[in-house]
Amino acid sequence: MRVLVTGGSGYLGTYVRQFFSADDFSRRSNLDLLDQNDVQRVGEYDAIIHLAAHFDKHPSGARQCFQTNGDGTRNLLEHVRAGSVFIYASTKDVYGSHASDTEDVAENTSTEYCGQSAFEWSKLMGEEYVEYYAKTRDFRACVFRMSTIFARPSAGNDYGFVTHYVESIKHRQPIRLPASADPIRDILYVDDLSRACRSFINSAVPFGRYNLGGGRLNAVSLRGIIERVSKMIEIEPAIEEDPRLPAPVPLRYVSDLTRIEGELGWRPQIGIDDGLRVLL
Repeated sequence: MRVLVTGGSGYLGTYVRQFFSADDFSRRSNLDLLDQNDVQRVGEYDAIIHLAAHFDKHPSGARQCFQTNGDGTRNLLEHVRAGSVFIYASTKDVYGSHASDTEDVAENTSTEYCGQSAFEWSKLMGEEYVEYYAKTRDFRACVFRMSTIFARPSAGNDYGFVTHYVESIKHRQPIRLPASADPIRDILYVDDLSRACRSFINSAVPFGRYNLGGGRLNAVSLRGIIERVSKMIEIEPAIEEDPRLPAPVPLRYVSDLTRIEGELGWRPQIGIDDGLRVLL
């Protein structure tokens, strides 16, 4: 099976590509989602895992978000061949503050506008493109609304949420935290993301939309992550509590994994501590 990973040189894509021995579609490999000639090669592959995205939540980044995450996704989908598989990396942030209304967030949680940025709206646009093209061009597809996925540092890439704090502790750098809040996230190691992709590829599901994260068993607060890592490497973290830092919205986000477990038979294999040790 030939697999293509868009964003395959990125923070997560590097490891997903290695997991599948896949080819890379990214600007580092001189390929562009917005180039009509470049995207034609998508038709050569049996499975496409679309991780590439423009991440910018500032209003000034709206145009680029809609171009890359909307138009770029559509460009790819127009060249996916019938009978192949397309996997789209969306984000938990499409729920916005609606995720605060439930303890574990299921896929039927509202995505109605409640202040989400253009980044989230562009990802929702991409989701709709994926469903439309999969059904009209006869290929299987799924959307993963990803929670906090983490991986080891890789060359030329910014750290994700978890890796940022682990690296800060390791290098004794100050860690700024909101003074009055301790956000909780369900974290997931990148190899479990790859296994989720494999589970869909190997399934017979024609189209699926799934929340993807560590679930309740792998939910941990930010201060809990810092405490665990500090004990593992015996370094006292340099914490600076800043009352000016806003609490994230939602304060607690934990994925309900009922649907993905039921339809794909997937569940996380790597727990919090084992995943964090890989980063050390």
